[in-house]
Amino acid sequence: MTKFEDIIERDGRLIYTNVGDSMRPLIRQDKDLMIIEKPQGRLKKYDVPLYKRDSGQYVLHRILKVRDNDYVICGDNRYCKEYGITDKHIIGVLTAVVRDGKEVLITDCKYRIYVHLWCDLFPIRAFILRIKTIPKRLKRKLKR
Repeated sequence: MTKFEDIIERDGRLIYTNVGDSMRPLIRQDKDLMIIEKPQGRLKKYDVPLYKRDSGQYVLHRILKVRDNDYVICGDNRYCKEYGITDKHIIGVLTAVVRDGKEVLITDCKYRIYVHLWCDLFPIRAFILRIKTIPKRLKRKLKR
């Protein structure tokens, strides 16, 4: 089985369909294509790296903060931040999304507006996402 890092190393990029909902509404599962390329140097705030956790799990989430030795990362549809992701974990970085047959570059003006609104308002977004999970958590507790 070919690993993502092998494909990026060989071809210079990976074009892949998303699995999961952690990057909604930007990336829709089984609908949108992601174009991921080899990173050029240290990543910046708002970049979306493809990284591999120490467990071996591949993840595509957004950088909320760049620190000296690591990144603070969170999915667009998540409210828990992840710490300790370093450059050694990073395999590639999102450069475009293909949605409904149209390529949207990360340099596109509408994309950049979305990113700033979505990330700069993180506390509000996190609060809303937490509230949305209450019914699921209650349902699980009642089943026990």
